[in-house]
Parts: sequence; C-alpha cells; structure tokens
Amino acid sequence: MYAKNEWDPLKKVIVGTATGACVPPMDKSLRCVNYADVSDVSNIQSGPYPDQVIQEANQDLETFATFLKGEGVEVLRPSDTFTTEYYDYCPRDVVFVHGETAIATPMPIHARSKNYLNIVSHFPKLMASSRYYGDDMYNQACVGDPDTLALTEKFPSFDAANIIRANDDVLYLVSNSGNLQGAKYLQSQLGRATTVHTLQGVYSYMHIDSTIAFLREGLMLLNPSRIKSKDVLPEPFRSWDAIWCPEPTDIGYYGDYCNASPWINMNLFSVNPNLVVLEENQHNLRAELEKHGIDCAMLPIRHQRTLGGGFHCVTLDLERG
Repeated sequence: MYAKNEWDPLKKVIVGTATGACVPPMDKSLRCVNYADVSDVSNIQSGPYPDQVIQEANQDLETFATFLKGEGVEVLRPSDTFTTEYYDYCPRDVVFVHGETAIATPMPIHARSKNYLNIVSHFPKLMASSRYYGDDMYNQACVGDPDTLALTEKFPSFDAANIIRANDDVLYLVSNSGNLQGAKYLQSQLGRATTVHTLQGVYSYMHIDSTIAFLREGLMLLNPSRIKSKDVLPEPFRSWDAIWCPEPTDIGYYGDYCNASPWINMNLFSVNPNLVVLEENQHNLRAELEKHGIDCAMLPIRHQRTLGGGFHCVTLDLERG
C-alpha cells in the first residue's frame, strides 16, 4: 500500500540525486512547458549543470537523507543504470503513487519521457503510461501569456508534481505541466473510491507544491500570491484551515540557471503531522508553522532555485502510516 496523503508518519521515501543533471537541447516541449515565461531562449544553455551545482546539491541531499534515516525512515535513491536526458533530482515529478496505484506519468517534456527508469526498481509493479510528443500537443501562443497554457488537450499529459493527496481526495493543478485530459486519465486509473479535484486558473508555471501544501487533515499552507481566497479551491478543501505563507526569504540561484521563483522556499516536506523539513533560511515561515504545533527541521538545499526543486520535489514518499 502506497502513501495516500502528504502527512502521515513517513516510513519509506525516494530521495533524488543531482548526479548527471543537465539542461536538454531546446525543443517545442521544453520551450512551451519550462520557458513559456521567457521571451528569448537563445541564451538558455544546454548541457550538464556546473560541477559546483552538482556537488553542493548532492551534499545537501545527503544531509537530508541522513536526517530522514535518523527519524527511522527507509531512504531509497535513484540508480544510475540509465543516463538521464534531464535529471533524477526530482522523483516527485516522475511517478504518482496512491494506495495500490503507481503510475509513471505521461510527462509533457520529451527529454523526461524515460525519467522513471532509474527508480523503477523500487516498485513491485509500475504502470508506464502512454506518452505523445507531437507538435500539436503544444501551444506556442503560451509564450509570454500565462493565461494560455502550454499543453493542448490532444492527449493526457502531466507531471506527478501537479498533484497532492488527501486520502480519498486528490488535488490536481491544471497548468503548463498538466492538462485536463491528464486529470481525466488519472481519475480513470484511481477509480470511484478516489476523487480527482482540478484547480484551474491560479498558476501556470508549473507544479502545485509551491502553491499549496497539505500539512495534516484539515490544515494547509497557501501561497497568497496565487491563491487569493479559499473560494478558488474545489470542495472539500474550502473548509480547511489555512496558513498563509509569509514572503519567502530568497536564497538566489547559480549564474543564469534560474528554474524556480522564490516561492520554491515554501516547498516543504512532511515527516509526520508535527514535523516538516524546511529550507534553513525560512524563519518567518517556521514561526507561522510553529504556531500550529508543527516543528521544523531547518536544512540546507542551496540549489532549489537553480535546479527547480525543494524538499517536496526531491522526494517521493512511498509509504506512510
């Protein structure tokens, strides 16, 4: 049985690796999904990330993994069996787990289509969904226009990080990295016992976990720059209590490698309902969480803006309970 929510006591988790991380050559999928907010991509460098980024990111991931082991958690890591065309830094993006279901999701960036291969050994059974990368999957009009999404509805396509779980209810963000067809496909795989709720029109670029975090049953953390009122949320989440995230402390990024906004700093990871892992400089958020009885392990993750992934992104929680 896989984890069905974001907060029960953690038992087993995959933590990513920065080894082999690279920026793939520009194609239509990468242009529309990752760089729709960039008017000129001629200066985007393809190829491996700098050695300093890789080394420091791996140091921080090791620190994180050691902490989790100290909390009694079984920590798994990606293999290096297959040379990645993107990275294995964010396993959260690659596979969606819930109950008896484990899906290697139909990721919209072509270079990520085989990302699941370096974690497939950690699953007794993993369903690899069909993928489609024809030009008609992408809407070039999204460039510079956050109201026009990158993906058409030609074929189901989404990153697993577009989704957060609350037992029999899951919340799916429709964005540049997840279309409505993807939500329908996910619902068909989860069956009637679980409801997929879609969140639309709040944030295009890209995943849900720097916009909303589920902390425990009935309590969530919201990004006030994107969620203006709980009324924009689907039922049943409107009735939940909300912590409004304070302005994040920006820790910057390496060189020209900016792959996330400062709001990645709210990308926390729950070890249990009373303990989260938080980027070590986010003291204002820590104060808000502590008001609700949530302790914070303040750990380094220096390249979360550089590589585009905070503590929730760089994990895939397999077992909780």
